[in-house]
Amino acid sequence: MRTTNLFKLLALLVMVSMVLSACGGGGSTTSSEPSADGQKVTSTGFVCPEPNPRIDVTSKELNIFVWTEYFPQDMLDCFEMVYGIKLNRDEYSSNEEMYAKISAGGTSYDLVQPTDYIVNLMIRQDLLQELDHSKLPNMGNLDPNWMNKEFDPDNKYTIPYLAGTDAIVYNADTVKEPPQSWADLWKPEYAGRMIFLDDSRVVIGMTLLTLGYDPNTTDPAQLDEAKAKLAQLIPNVKVFDSDSPKTALIAGDVDLGITWTGEAFIAHQEKPSISYVYPKEGAILWQDNWAMLKGASHADAAYAWMNYLLQGDVFWLTIRDFPYINPNTAALEYAKANQPDIYKAYFESPVTNPPAEAIKNGHGIKDVGDATPLYDAIWVEVKGSN
Repeated sequence: MRTTNLFKLLALLVMVSMVLSACGGGGSTTSSEPSADGQKVTSTGFVCPEPNPRIDVTSKELNIFVWTEYFPQDMLDCFEMVYGIKLNRDEYSSNEEMYAKISAGGTSYDLVQPTDYIVNLMIRQDLLQELDHSKLPNMGNLDPNWMNKEFDPDNKYTIPYLAGTDAIVYNADTVKEPPQSWADLWKPEYAGRMIFLDDSRVVIGMTLLTLGYDPNTTDPAQLDEAKAKLAQLIPNVKVFDSDSPKTALIAGDVDLGITWTGEAFIAHQEKPSISYVYPKEGAILWQDNWAMLKGASHADAAYAWMNYLLQGDVFWLTIRDFPYINPNTAALEYAKANQPDIYKAYFESPVTNPPAEAIKNGHGIKDVGDATPLYDAIWVEVKGSN
């Protein structure tokens, strides 16, 4: 989650530091005043594109509950400035954390960012409301390949934000025999040197893959087998971190592990010895989405926000700051024409532009329905005992 060269990464870290100081890590963003010629310019000097088209809004604020370290600050600031809407932002580090808070009730959020597999569960629990596509004219900027997915046919409840893979990352300077498969992570020489995402479905899923099973199995016997194998691995993991796993890798606190696309890309930009491997059993594929909660109080502002982000001249900022797989064709075209160096780094990287074979061999995490408590119990028991 985020820049394509060291200068931009340092600039982003400075901006994040300023925002954390002002907002305590979340909450509303801060913006600059419009320039003398009427243009709206952020504190970094970024000129905010005007909404195209502008959505009629009467709400004065928007409450979003989103993944941590996932938004260009310029994008946040620009939305506030061009619409005069206060953006209140809380963050989470896992789908399970988000779901637990939302399903408990008592929140005032308008939008959330569920990953594919948990969308179905939220629909079944009547937590989401259908989207009015007529209020999202810029949906046409999205690549059809990322639309109409199994978890939400016809995109009744969601639209894509970013996508990516979970695979193996390692430091070539310190790992002389790099892992080529998920199964390699059990090698004793890696003990105490690894960082994993704090993500139950990813870690249990890759364990199932090493056993030759479906990462979405609902077979209790297969899950018991995976639990026993995972119990051998968990003590060897030094750090679980879904907020910023790249940090420990860059600092040299760990040498290898499991991370996702954007973190691996930025880590490599800052430390070229850090490499990304698609394991032979297949990487984990995922897609994060926007969804509107049932009874959202600021639906008009939510549509304005989603439509503004869908603009190519706005969403290209994610390529600059949070280089994941980008499903917005207008953003890619804008970056190619106006930010060729950023686009080139994105397009030529096998991390952000995975080989076709890596996608073909990958595995999506799906809703496992009544078997969900079995996965939760494995995670609590195995990870909690260490």
